[in-house]
Amino acid sequence: MQRDTETLLARLAHHAEERPDTPALDDGHRRIAYGELPGEIAARRARIKARDVRRVALALDNGLDWALWHLALLADGRVDVPVPGFFSEAQRHHLVTAAGLDAWIGPGAASLGFSESPDPAIACRGVASPPALHAGTGMITFTSGTSGTPKGVCLDREAPLRVAESLAEAVAPLRLGRHLAMLPLATLLENIGGLYVPLMLGATAGLPGAAELGWTGGSGFDPRRALSALAAFRPHSLILLPQLLQALVEQSPQAPAGLRVVAVGGAPVAASLLERARDGGWPVVEGYGLSEAASVVCLNRPGEPARGVGRPLPHAQVRVAADGEIWIRGATMLGYLGERPLDDWHASGDLGHWQGEHLVLDGRRRDVFITAYGRNVDPQWVEGELCARPAIAQALVHGEALAHNRALVVPATPDLDDRTLAAAIDAANACLPDYARVSDWRRCPSFTPDNHQLTANGRLRRDTLHAVYRDWLLRPLEAPSLPTPFGPSMPTRRHAMPPYQHLQAATQAERDWLLAAPLLTRALGGEVSRPEYLAFLGQAYHHVRFTVPLMMACGARLPERLGWLRSALVEYIEEEHGHEQWILDDIRAAGGDAEAAAAAQPAPATALMVSHVRDVIEHGNPVGFFGMVQVLEGTSTAIATRAAEGLQASLGLPDDAVRYLTSHGSLDIGHLAFFEGLVDRLEGEDLAAVIDTAKMVYRLYGAMFRGITAHDATRELADALV
Repeated sequence: MQRDTETLLARLAHHAEERPDTPALDDGHRRIAYGELPGEIAARRARIKARDVRRVALALDNGLDWALWHLALLADGRVDVPVPGFFSEAQRHHLVTAAGLDAWIGPGAASLGFSESPDPAIACRGVASPPALHAGTGMITFTSGTSGTPKGVCLDREAPLRVAESLAEAVAPLRLGRHLAMLPLATLLENIGGLYVPLMLGATAGLPGAAELGWTGGSGFDPRRALSALAAFRPHSLILLPQLLQALVEQSPQAPAGLRVVAVGGAPVAASLLERARDGGWPVVEGYGLSEAASVVCLNRPGEPARGVGRPLPHAQVRVAADGEIWIRGATMLGYLGERPLDDWHASGDLGHWQGEHLVLDGRRRDVFITAYGRNVDPQWVEGELCARPAIAQALVHGEALAHNRALVVPATPDLDDRTLAAAIDAANACLPDYARVSDWRRCPSFTPDNHQLTANGRLRRDTLHAVYRDWLLRPLEAPSLPTPFGPSMPTRRHAMPPYQHLQAATQAERDWLLAAPLLTRALGGEVSRPEYLAFLGQAYHHVRFTVPLMMACGARLPERLGWLRSALVEYIEEEHGHEQWILDDIRAAGGDAEAAAAAQPAPATALMVSHVRDVIEHGNPVGFFGMVQVLEGTSTAIATRAAEGLQASLGLPDDAVRYLTSHGSLDIGHLAFFEGLVDRLEGEDLAAVIDTAKMVYRLYGAMFRGITAHDATRELADALV
């Protein structure tokens, strides 16, 4: 047992002696006093030991059970994997496989391959060869980031506790007695600030369920219910996201009595919102952190002048590089799950500068745009000011190489008129300098995870939105006043139609030949046999397992003129990593032999498809790789979901047996919009390379499907290549 864990347990033991009747945990229905807490933790530790599980998912709603199981896992040295409630079924499957989980505490275990055990709370599964973890991993916190596939951040047991020690020291002068957890405890920020810190201070952690706090689903929030919870628990402290603060201030401009500190973080906070909240007595302090640094790094201390996101906490070292990027050391992650260990310092991807000892954020490196007049603008700053107006629910701001910024605006209610929206935008502009103001705007339907314009945890999918609304965002409003714009410009077009449409037209014959494959037409009608479906999955495994290596090779060989594509490849790699394991899971669920499928030789067409694309990357124009993307994702969006439905209906397959098809049928819709935006920036030899590769891959992919229904695919393959 390490020192920090021992310190926490020692504090709990001390509180049990000194204040045995003080409530430690309170969910509004039941309380556990400090005198009872060590026994409750010990009882759950015994149940964990009896099952002998090592990597445990914690998939419960906020409440006493979440806290007790988490503390038992921490004390017993098991790997704890909190599961956000907003994760989709596909994301949960990925989490189970990527982390090699052998136990699940909470609902939904059966659909993920876990079986009931003698202890009804702990569902178990056998894991013959669990994936390697970074040495010392005690917690894996998953974040979806900008893509649909969650990324695992491996932390040791000590890093979150060191952060909690720093926070407890920072707020000690406030003599906090009650904290109300407004965020899910699966969120690392609330786990540390809403559970560890109160327990270190001998205070009460209020842990009502999400519904009692006003949460509906992953993003819906009723501030009236939340204010009722505040009235019932009378907390001294809260942790809020900016959108929660905005909703509460709109509902109650005057702060509830008793609040001593409201820490706000997770995203940039509009200056006007902070001012309005403080005018109403909300004791708001802004902070900064990230999961890779075990949550909180900087905080404006209560009682100090508020500047930026505050001073670094005692455990953290922060430096700002010459290019403005923020680097962090101290309580950082061990590394991402499945990737190399972290070196000494972590590059945050955030930009900032110092104001004395206080850190001021300047936006995300990947999101900041440069206007035609050379001004750097963080779109989240402007979007925050727009969304601080009650009339505006969501906004995306764009101004790269433009003389005037533009915004996509989602009204708070569909029936809101344009005059009200315009007034709200004018009010936001009044709080902004001229170079950051919005000059042109367009109202849009809501950005949601279902239309792939929002991540599961509520962040904008900027690349998808830019692709979907590209024509409007980039159309010229006026002739530029500068001889050449600052920042990247769109290439000159050589075709009468946009490049993506040219790609579609140039490959029409090959695409039609693929889609006419008998296996595909029968799959849509539910006429494919189980052996044929298993054979398809086997071939899919043998090309999908090469997808990420091919992407990496492509990124390494791209010429500098196409360097901008590397960030897109990073997005694809994050999304595609590990999908071959999904296929093996589908084979098992469909009654096949996954190990035999993985060990088998791929069909000639499958092997040639991978080899051809590899040859294009290594000996031709590497951008041709995106021709393979066109084929695989275009085919998925066209038929995958319908084929999965037909297979399930005809073969009686469980959901677990068609996860590869169903996930790609929906995910690739968003990918294809993103892909269209990329292709529309290509021209000349680069566009030609994508077209040539797509034509060949359509033929080889079609031959693969035809080979599945024929014992000898040699003649089909020869015909396909004529």
